[in-house]
Amino acid sequence: MNLRPPAYPLITVDPYFSVWAMTDKLTDDDTKHWTGKSNIIRGSVTIDGEPFGFMGKTDLEPLSQVSCDIEAMTTRYVFESPKIRLFATFFSPRILDDPELLSRPVSYLFLQYVSLDGEDHDVKARVCVSEELCLNEKGQSPVVSETFDIENDIVGAKMGNSVQKVLNRSGDDVRIDWGYVYLASNGENAYSEVKAEDGMNYICVGSDVCDCCGAMFVFAYDDIYSIEYFGKKLKSAWNKDGKTIEELLPEAFDDYAGIYADAKIISDDIFTDAVKAGGEKYAEMLLLAYRQSVSAHKLAVDENGEILFVSKECFSNGCAATVDVSYPSIPLYLLFNPELVKGMMRPILRFAKSDKWIFDFAPHDCGQYPLVNGQVYGGIDSEKYQMPVEECGNMLVMLANICIAEKDASFAKEDLDLYKKWAKYLLEFGSDPQNQLCTDDFAGHLAHNCNLSLKAVMGLAGLSVVLDMLGEEEESDYYYEQAINMANEWCETAADENGGFRLAFDQKGTFSMKYNMIWDKLWGTNLFPRQVIDAELLSNDTHLRPYGLPLDSRKDYTKSDWLVWTASLASDRKVFERFTDPLWNAYNFSKSRVPLTDWYDTITASQVGFQNRTVIGGLFIRLLDYKGTVSLFN
Repeated sequence: MNLRPPAYPLITVDPYFSVWAMTDKLTDDDTKHWTGKSNIIRGSVTIDGEPFGFMGKTDLEPLSQVSCDIEAMTTRYVFESPKIRLFATFFSPRILDDPELLSRPVSYLFLQYVSLDGEDHDVKARVCVSEELCLNEKGQSPVVSETFDIENDIVGAKMGNSVQKVLNRSGDDVRIDWGYVYLASNGENAYSEVKAEDGMNYICVGSDVCDCCGAMFVFAYDDIYSIEYFGKKLKSAWNKDGKTIEELLPEAFDDYAGIYADAKIISDDIFTDAVKAGGEKYAEMLLLAYRQSVSAHKLAVDENGEILFVSKECFSNGCAATVDVSYPSIPLYLLFNPELVKGMMRPILRFAKSDKWIFDFAPHDCGQYPLVNGQVYGGIDSEKYQMPVEECGNMLVMLANICIAEKDASFAKEDLDLYKKWAKYLLEFGSDPQNQLCTDDFAGHLAHNCNLSLKAVMGLAGLSVVLDMLGEEEESDYYYEQAINMANEWCETAADENGGFRLAFDQKGTFSMKYNMIWDKLWGTNLFPRQVIDAELLSNDTHLRPYGLPLDSRKDYTKSDWLVWTASLASDRKVFERFTDPLWNAYNFSKSRVPLTDWYDTITASQVGFQNRTVIGGLFIRLLDYKGTVSLFN
C-alpha cells in the first residue's frame, strides 16, 4: 500500500474493543483506542536471549521496522534485526456474510520469522495487555486477573473490573468498564502471567516462535451483553445460545487458517475490482476503510432471533442506530450482506411504531451507544432539532436498496404503511424543504436546501421501486410520477447562472455537493437527464481545492463520504479520479493521526471533527456502481 494511513488498525472488533497505532512505527508510541486514549498492548521478542521491542514504547531496543502493509482485514508489519526478519500480522476477521463469525469478539496476532544470517535461532515472543482495555480510565477501579489453561493446549489470562456494572453507561468519548479482556496462545512452551508495572496491571502471554509454524496470540473480549435494546439486555450471534469465551477460544485457534484464507480472497477481490472501478488510490482507500466501518458497529440478536447491526456515532455524539449515519454506510453492506442493512433499520422501525414517537416522519436515532432505547438527539417532543425530510428519505432509499440487492421486497411488507406515511411527508414537504436540519447538521439549519430536496425525490422513487416489486403497480406509478415531477421542478428551480446547481433554491451563486442524486444513476431510474449531472460535475470541478471538493460554498471543509458519492456521479473514470485523488492525498499527508475522519479541511487536510465513523463505508459506492448490485436492470 502506497497510502500512509493516518492511523493503523490493529484490533478492530466493535466500538469498545478497538486498538490502533497512531504513529508510522509501531514502537514509536503506545497503542491507543480509536478515541486516542491510551489502550496499551506491548510486544517483545528475544532472539537468542537478546530482548527487543516490536510493539509499543518500552525500555527495550526496538526492532527496525522495514514496512507495514494493510489489507481489508489485516495489518502486517515487517521488522528486522541482524539475525532475523520478523513478520507480525494483526488480523480481525470482519467477514460480513457470516453473522456468527462477524460477531465473535476475537482478533489475532500471528508472528513468524525467517533467518537472515543462515543460522538457527531461538526466538521467543511475549505480549502484554494493560488494564486500560477493560476500564474507562486506568486506575478507575481495582481489577481482577487470573491465568487459565483450557483444551487444545491453550494457555492464557483474563482481566476485568472488580466492579462489574454491565451496560452501566452510554456516551461518546468513553470506553468499556465491564466484562473481561482475554489473551491466549497455544504455542510451544506457552505460559501466562499477571503482573503490575508502572502503576498498571497487565496480563501477559509468552510463546516460542517456531521457524516452521510461528506463534499465535489471540485477543478476545467478553462484554457479557452486547447492547440494551428497549430495556432488555441482548447478547450477540456468537453467544446467544450460551457459548462462553472459554468455549470460543479453541474454535478461534482452529478456524484461523480457513478464516484468514477467506479474508485474503475478499481483500484481493475488493482491491482488484476497485482498481477497475476507480483506480489504485481508490482501491487503497477501500482497504483502509473496510475494518473501520464494520467495527464501529455492534452486531446483536433480538428476542426474535433477528440481526441488529447498531452503529455508534464516534466522536459525533455517541448516538446509536442513527439513520443518517447508516445511510452513507450502506454501500459496503449492500455489496456483501444486505441483511446487515436490515439490521440497521430494525431499531428505527421498532421505535417509530411505538407510542413514544409522535411524529409523521422518521426518527433520527434510537439511543446513545450502547443503550438502544429510543431517540436521544434533539429530544422526542419538539420538531426544532429533528431531520424530517432527511430521515424519511434515508429510510426509503435504504429500503429500496435492500429490495433491489436481494431481488426480493418481502422485507418491506410488515411496515409498508409506515413507509407510505413517510412518503406522504416527503410529498408535502420535500420539494422545497423549509428551515430543517439535514445530515450535515454541523453546518446548521438551512431552508430551501437543494440537496435535501434530492433526498425527497429519491425517497419517493425508492418506494415506487419497492411497490412495483410487490405487484402494487398503480401506487408504484403514482410515486414514480411524483418523483419525476419533483425532479423536473428541481432542475428548473435549482439551476444557477454559473452552470451548476445551487446550495439553496433562493441563494444565487452558491454550490453544494449533490450526493443524494447518486441513486438515480445506480438504480437506473432516469429521473435526471445526463446533461444535468454533467453540468453539475463541471461546475464542481471549478471549486476543487488541494485536498478535495468542499461540501458547499459556506466553508472549506468537506465530507469524504459525500465527496466519493459526488465523484461517482461521473461516468468517466478519469473524472472520478480527479475528484477522489485529492482525498487520497488528504489521508496520506494529514497531520491528524486518527482513524479515518470523514470531516476535514480541503485546504490543510486537517481533521475538523469526527473519526472512526461507520460512514466511511460510503466510500464503497463507486464499487457498488461498478458491480451493478443495485441496478434495476441487472
